[in-house]
Amino acid sequence: MKIFVTAEILPQGIEELKNAGHQVEVWNQSHQIPYEQLLQKAKDFDALITMLSDQIDRNFLEVNKHLKVITNYAVGHNNIDSKAATELGIAIGNTPDVLTEATADLALSLLLNVSRQITHAQKQIEAGHWTKWGAMDYLGHSLRGKTLGIFGAGRIGRCFATTCARAFSMNILYCARSPKTDFENELGAKRVEFKELLEQSDVVSVHCDLNDSTKELFNAESFSLMKPSSIFINTARGGVHNESDLISALSNSKIWGAGLDVTNPEPMSANSPLLTIPTVAVSPHIGSATITARNAMSSIVAQNILKAFEQKELIGDVNKLYS
Repeated sequence: MKIFVTAEILPQGIEELKNAGHQVEVWNQSHQIPYEQLLQKAKDFDALITMLSDQIDRNFLEVNKHLKVITNYAVGHNNIDSKAATELGIAIGNTPDVLTEATADLALSLLLNVSRQITHAQKQIEAGHWTKWGAMDYLGHSLRGKTLGIFGAGRIGRCFATTCARAFSMNILYCARSPKTDFENELGAKRVEFKELLEQSDVVSVHCDLNDSTKELFNAESFSLMKPSSIFINTARGGVHNESDLISALSNSKIWGAGLDVTNPEPMSANSPLLTIPTVAVSPHIGSATITARNAMSSIVAQNILKAFEQKELIGDVNKLYS
């Protein structure tokens, strides 16, 4: 069988596929493979390993309905029309579980960065502005004993909350579709409605899927309910927040700071006003970017493909074609 990978990934999974006797071709250009080029390229392959940035819509799938499996090198899969894939008999996979700690750790990194204005301070040093010690310079917020609001209490959200509760004695609120009893018992977390989460939290951290109900849920109205001293963290999906509204909220002191690993749109423009705000830190969607996590993801996409070729349930099984 022939497998096409739309971007370079760590080699563990590639070697697993080759050792199983399959041919693997990797797109190794510095730019993303264009949609039309991938559309045509896929005609010569049996399986694809795709990135979140690859658009795999109904048209793509209908043109390439011969494909046996498409597996995203990510947990998210909103770039793929899973319904159309199921109708066409194409298995869809992803890489769950293995990037939980890496993404939660990055959320903490962004929170610490923003709360102490580290990015801004470094920019000032680079610009030659560190000429004296100032008692009023780079004042930030302590996290100890503050309230953390988790929107989307899945694996990553709970992992992040656990670290914050234990390291900084933070009180935990969460908003989720259903109660998380273990989470509540372990950390004393309290389930609240969305409005209450916004109003009471010193930090609001997003850990949800992007869907019709969450698209740009964090908008002008939402930010207006948050504390002026609050920090907004998003390591989930950029589409969950309205970027213009976020810029306005920060510029008008509706909220204090923001840490983003995802933006709306992606990639973020180098001219984005967010990059000029001292209490903002942005990273380029690198939540899973540890060697440990990315190696595990590489192995899972390979195993997804091998299992699909045998018509067995995938490890990360999105549309459960063979369940």
